[in-house]
Amino acid sequence: MWHGPALLLSLTLGAYATGVVLQRLGRQHPLLNPTLIAIGIVAGALVLFRVDYGGYFLAVQPIHVLLGPAVVALAVPLYCRLPLLRERAPVLAIALITGSMTAIASSLAAGWWFGLSRSMLLSLAPRSATTAVSMAIAGQIGGIPAITAVLTVVTGIAGALIGGYVLNAIRIEDPAARGFAMGLAGHGIATARAFQESETAGTFSGLAMALNALVTAMLTPFVVRLLVH
Repeated sequence: MWHGPALLLSLTLGAYATGVVLQRLGRQHPLLNPTLIAIGIVAGALVLFRVDYGGYFLAVQPIHVLLGPAVVALAVPLYCRLPLLRERAPVLAIALITGSMTAIASSLAAGWWFGLSRSMLLSLAPRSATTAVSMAIAGQIGGIPAITAVLTVVTGIAGALIGGYVLNAIRIEDPAARGFAMGLAGHGIATARAFQESETAGTFSGLAMALNALVTAMLTPFVVRLLVH
């Protein structure tokens, strides 16, 4: 019964809707992240009813198809803030390169510190890019894309959960700066959280997510050759 595509799709949408409701009841508390709640509900249901993940993945393809238009739609609020973007372009460019390099290097350093194997190090390196991009990068440099996917999701959830607290602690209050930092560190999941703070924060988070995917794809092979090989 639970293997039907319609039921699996309904399970996914219902799980996320449950997460949204719980977060609203919790007054938008960042720890009540809808994505994290949905992952817990869906994973529990798949294990409980012994549903093969491959079959589940095929059943929820309509959601994956909608991700493309959703990302493109982020360009609309960005267009409305072009004057602010032009004003801060040099600073954002420096932040982008520095943040991307730091994410890759710190991932490799942490993996080396814990004694991870070479394949695990290469899987860890591109984790701050969006999932599709990070998996493609991992496959090209010799990592394990499936592991990279998990690490990327964990990174995004961590950014959404604690990103706001970190920015508050260092007294970053500007919406554009907060959003750019969250998107750079936590890609799509953190971008969703940034939009809950303000539209400006979400807009710059989406910009950082897109640009970081491009920069990470270009820099990761270079940094890996420098630090690993």
